[in-house]
Amino acid sequence: MKSFASDNYAGVLPEVMQALQSANVAHAGSYGNDPLTQKVIQQFKEVFGADVAVHFVFNGTGANVLSISAATQSYHAVLCADTSHIYNDESSAPETFTGCRFFPLSTNEQGKLGLEAVRQRLIRKGDLHFPQIKMLSLTQSTEYGTVYSIEELKAFSVFCKEHDLYFHIDGSRFFNAAASIGCSLSDMSTHVGVDILSLGGTKLGMMFGEAVVVFNPKLNEHLKYKHKQVMQLASKTRFIAAQYQALFTGDLWRATALRANAMAQKLYEGIKNVAGLKVTRPVTANVVFAAIPMHWNDVLTAQFPFYVWREDINEVRLMCAWDTKEEEIEAFIAAIKQLC
Repeated sequence: MKSFASDNYAGVLPEVMQALQSANVAHAGSYGNDPLTQKVIQQFKEVFGADVAVHFVFNGTGANVLSISAATQSYHAVLCADTSHIYNDESSAPETFTGCRFFPLSTNEQGKLGLEAVRQRLIRKGDLHFPQIKMLSLTQSTEYGTVYSIEELKAFSVFCKEHDLYFHIDGSRFFNAAASIGCSLSDMSTHVGVDILSLGGTKLGMMFGEAVVVFNPKLNEHLKYKHKQVMQLASKTRFIAAQYQALFTGDLWRATALRANAMAQKLYEGIKNVAGLKVTRPVTANVVFAAIPMHWNDVLTAQFPFYVWREDINEVRLMCAWDTKEEEIEAFIAAIKQLC
């Protein structure tokens, strides 16, 4: 059974599986001290067009915790969207491991933060009775599958520099965002002025692992120690690195992300005019959000599992993955039309 619940449900890209097999020969140094990992780090530098530092971790929560802890002290605060993964879906891990206060800010109908919302929360600087705001974290693409433009990201970057804030991007679907607006990975990070990026790979077809990409050299002093401290340093790092090598080779990441995004567009086109259903968010990456009659839920999820995102309006999330097929989209559309 295929699912629209999450792109995490999908299996592993064949090219990634082959990369894992290729890395699984002989012995190699541990904790990243192996030729393959060092080669892939060089590949990161080429892809991002900068002398970035790269730290491979086990999962997205680990990537975000490491990124935030590298840039903050326990008396600091982080500004983020009220819909963000770090605020809603990583339990208390970010607060527990960083010690920071997280301030959720209201987003617009597209699930995006606006500069004015951030500006209004920059209060009580220097007040020892109040957590000192030190980081802005954006999600790209957002939890609603919408994408910040390069111009929007640049505006946030300028703002952060003006106010001595670090600029973090939670990029669990960063590849889908870049494919959506047709830019390079460096256009949406290096050239924008991002300080640190959690670069997701699992949702795009990796078996496991994510990467923390550091653009601001100020953050490098403590990061390797933090990497160990937050229990995200893999002894066999080469098996995470090998998967990114596969994604970067021949721009596999772009072809894969475009395929998932295209399936979401096909789904949108097929359901946008169905009576009783309302698409609630712009469809720009690999997900469709729609409000549907509640009595449809059990019938549809028995065949095509998905998540109810907002219970009050029965807004559901329909996520497409790298392995979503056209015939599966068509079958889902047919099931909805039959209900209608």
